[in-house]
Amino acid sequence: MTVAGGETVERPEARGDERRAAGVACGAHALHDGYTDLIVVMLPVWQVEFGLGYGELGLMRGLFAGTMAAFQIPAGLVAERLGMPVVLAGGTALAGLGYCLAGASQGFALLLVALIIGGLGASTQHPLASALIARAFAGARSMKALGTYNFAGDIGKMTVPAVASVLLVAMPWRPVLALIGACGLVAAAAIYLLTPRYGVERKAAVTGVAAEVATSAGQYRFAYPVLVSIGVLDSATRMGFLLFLPFVLAEKGASLPTIGLALTLVFAGGAAGKLVCAFIGARIGAIATVWLTEGLTAVVIVALLPLPLEAALVLLPVIGIALNGTSSVLYGSVPNLVTPEWRSRAFSIFYTGTIGSGAIAPALYGVVGDLLGVPAALLVVAGVVTLTLPLSLALRPALAR
Repeated sequence: MTVAGGETVERPEARGDERRAAGVACGAHALHDGYTDLIVVMLPVWQVEFGLGYGELGLMRGLFAGTMAAFQIPAGLVAERLGMPVVLAGGTALAGLGYCLAGASQGFALLLVALIIGGLGASTQHPLASALIARAFAGARSMKALGTYNFAGDIGKMTVPAVASVLLVAMPWRPVLALIGACGLVAAAAIYLLTPRYGVERKAAVTGVAAEVATSAGQYRFAYPVLVSIGVLDSATRMGFLLFLPFVLAEKGASLPTIGLALTLVFAGGAAGKLVCAFIGARIGAIATVWLTEGLTAVVIVALLPLPLEAALVLLPVIGIALNGTSSVLYGSVPNLVTPEWRSRAFSIFYTGTIGSGAIAPALYGVVGDLLGVPAALLVVAGVVTLTLPLSLALRPALAR
């Protein structure tokens, strides 16, 4: 509201909505990403339980991720009609139900059905929770909030599988999955109750800062597709690098435990990068941050190849920061390139593109590795990521600071 002298004072209830929106979005992201990576922990258990081959294990992993990616755009469309709280809470309940069904499964077929249901529920989280953050926070604060939201997903990836691993020591896997699935049902109720109820954003009602965003979005219609393209290349680079990293380290003499440590260093750096780079992006701008992170990614990938093992391990957290830091800046730029009423749909398309790219890239880069060898394939990965630099310059008119 505006008081005497023209000073704008934020209402206390608006601050409360921000806190609730951030809590709901970050909590949902942590839980859903934890559910997604929990499958990795369960694959060896299911292999022994059901006598599965690697092809069947790959099918199980792909069903969850593929369903999640495929239904993100429909989830955004449904939320436009039914409202964000209903769809986000319903999706969380479905994801939890999927794991409850997995815990009750007595055969491979029912397990596949459970994973499809879980993936369907998980498809709601990325587009809707991101849109919720973008609705609650404006300007540079939106990028910082989305970076924090992005970081929360990594917390979930670390904690949910870790908790499941501890529980598996004390009890059979079916009760463990049922218990973790029940947590999703409880979280769904909390999400429905705590999510702020915002009115429908319509173009005719857009005012203030949102009007400036709408004007910019209309003037630079090319900007959003360019941003998605950068996100696709960034995701492909991340997956391509992780595909080849164990083999590069093995050539340097790394043992399996050392390779595990190396991946942990990359993931830890990545989690930090998602948070830190969002604040850097809010400070120096999205385009400058993309040049910093993507340029650094290309340089450190090339530098990794000739280094001895010990030096390579020291470099890995830096690679993690650079690999993952760009994503927070890209997510944080989406609200600046679309009108407010299109946010859910825009996030849906963005996440579908980046997750789909992450799923396809390892297969494509794998072919490159077969043809050229691992070192040359990594050089290709480093070369491809530099394509984001000229693309980011095309965003300058729309994201000029």
